[in-house]
Amino acid sequence: MRTGVLAAVLFAALAMPAFASGGRSWLAGDHHVHSRFSGDYPPGAKIGDVSAYVVGGDGIYPIPVNARKARQYGLSWMVAADHGGPGLSRLHYEQSYAELLRSRRSVPGLIQFYGLELNSPGGDHASLILPVTSDERQRLLSLETAFDAKEVYPRDLARDTNTCMLEALRTMDGLSPKPLIFANHPSRGSRFIGDPDGGHTPADMRSWNDAAPDVAVGMEGAPGHQAASFKPDIAPEAIRGRGLYRKLPTYGGFDVMTATLGGVWDVMLGEGRHWWITANSDSHRNFADGGEDFWPGQYTKTYVYARRDPADILDGLRQGRIFVTTGDLISALDVTASSGGSRANMGEKLSVQPDADVTVTITVREPSAPNAAGMQPQVARVDLIVGKILGHGDPSAITNPTTEVVHRFTAKDWTRKGGMLTMRLVLKHVAANSYLRVRGTDGFELEPQADARDENPWTDLWFYSNPVFLTAKGVPHA
Repeated sequence: MRTGVLAAVLFAALAMPAFASGGRSWLAGDHHVHSRFSGDYPPGAKIGDVSAYVVGGDGIYPIPVNARKARQYGLSWMVAADHGGPGLSRLHYEQSYAELLRSRRSVPGLIQFYGLELNSPGGDHASLILPVTSDERQRLLSLETAFDAKEVYPRDLARDTNTCMLEALRTMDGLSPKPLIFANHPSRGSRFIGDPDGGHTPADMRSWNDAAPDVAVGMEGAPGHQAASFKPDIAPEAIRGRGLYRKLPTYGGFDVMTATLGGVWDVMLGEGRHWWITANSDSHRNFADGGEDFWPGQYTKTYVYARRDPADILDGLRQGRIFVTTGDLISALDVTASSGGSRANMGEKLSVQPDADVTVTITVREPSAPNAAGMQPQVARVDLIVGKILGHGDPSAITNPTTEVVHRFTAKDWTRKGGMLTMRLVLKHVAANSYLRVRGTDGFELEPQADARDENPWTDLWFYSNPVFLTAKGVPHA
């Protein structure tokens, strides 16, 4: 069976999609936000002496300022994730946590998580997100002290290995409730294609997910630092790439591991992994203040289908009830696969009778107001992507040849009602374990193209869903 065989594109209107059921709705957030506590040790300072650390030396804003901006740009939740580094576990314990508590009091409409941009042993950075608990401060101190690769100075290379990262993940997996880990800007270094210049490798991320599948659950699909071309008075030749990527560019604002059809993300999904993508600001300094960043929520948003409850937001992130968008191209997304009276949504599995048909229904909501650039983007195309689940194979593999776009929906294929676009498609005779995912754009490129350094990011917008898995009865699971 070829999963991409289409029975028909159906144009009937749906009942109201599951944008809000069981008290859940789509809540926008950002899990990678820096404050003034992402500072620096000045030249000549004793590294590791926190009293010499210059607060505001990198990130410049107090946590409450970030929180107010996050609310201004439509976020419901945010993670304060400052840099780890030499001796900084004590700084966070003694100073930044107190400011987070003040921020929670001053911006009560925003759910604010405590976290860290972990220097991942053996890899690049990762967002560590802690559940909101009475002992969250002590939890971060313990984890950061024991496992941040740069906490100790001089550097102890013995603790900067993937083996140490796996120990960290197993420790986190033993906590209750469990924290979350997302690999940040995974291709900012390019180690996964054989270059030794930092970054995360697919093999490392697979090992993370194997060691703690309820903790290490995904990666940034779209990195932050995407406003470099707006930095005031900057010469074109001085503009750094979107995401501050050095050797590999971003594609439509997304990391190459995500944006490449049949690339690293599709390989991991093709192994049956629950490996989700997110998008965030990596905010340190806004472009209006001479930086290269957007405010939290100003350009990228990670939407989680959850109640306004910290535990349910983390559950949504853990279970893959997530879609991401740039430039407020959409504000809600429903991707449902149904067969034989059963249905599944993002992050879920649908069990399919042998050789049965599967109906895929996609509904998106376009925002009713202009985005932060004052533009009113419109969806031009929605792609339905399907790949086979082949099971675990080569841990260094970076391509999934079974992945394909099975249909490209345009305005002639959807109905529009009340700001919602609805489209359907039938996959005929599904006989293989597979997954499906959706992406959309306001442009007309069939595949995302490499981003120019001076590109205006507001003119090239995309959204991505996380996958729905199809399990064909009688076929061995991956």
